[in-house]
Amino acid sequence: MKLENSSVYVFNVHLEAQAAILLLSDAAFDMQQLSLIGKGYHSEKTPVGFYATGDRIKTWGGIGAFWGGIWGVLQPPALIFFPGLGLIALAGPVASALVGALDSAVMVGGLSALGGAMTRIGISPTHAIKYETALMADKYVLIVHGSVDDVAKARAVLTLTPGWQNA
Repeated sequence: MKLENSSVYVFNVHLEAQAAILLLSDAAFDMQQLSLIGKGYHSEKTPVGFYATGDRIKTWGGIGAFWGGIWGVLQPPALIFFPGLGLIALAGPVASALVGALDSAVMVGGLSALGGAMTRIGISPTHAIKYETALMADKYVLIVHGSVDDVAKARAVLTLTPGWQNA
């Protein structure tokens, strides 16, 4: 699965990423063309958890409501522990690409499995390293997939989002 057209946006906090996704939803953008990657937790004094109840994923603790909402909109969801990165939550086509990368044990030029998944959806290895670094700094990476027109439409909508950085 290699998607040639994509645009990547980095957000400093989950509220900015959430605002971007809501703007795209309001603009009738196909939510199946979005991927979001970010930390699944922040250190807390209370338990943090994710669990499935039928076709819904429930969460609790810190930003659990954020990921629960995202996973209700962007499919498929994933929550994976990466050495060096910690617990990373994902949703969208990048989650499928990650599972494929893990299943086939394909690694690209020293990238982690997450970086390898990003290259499988058309992101260059150099940029994949940049996005992994952003994730280490607790940022959120939103990837818009689709045709050239889809990516341009998303870019026009996302310029209205506070805190966005087209990366």
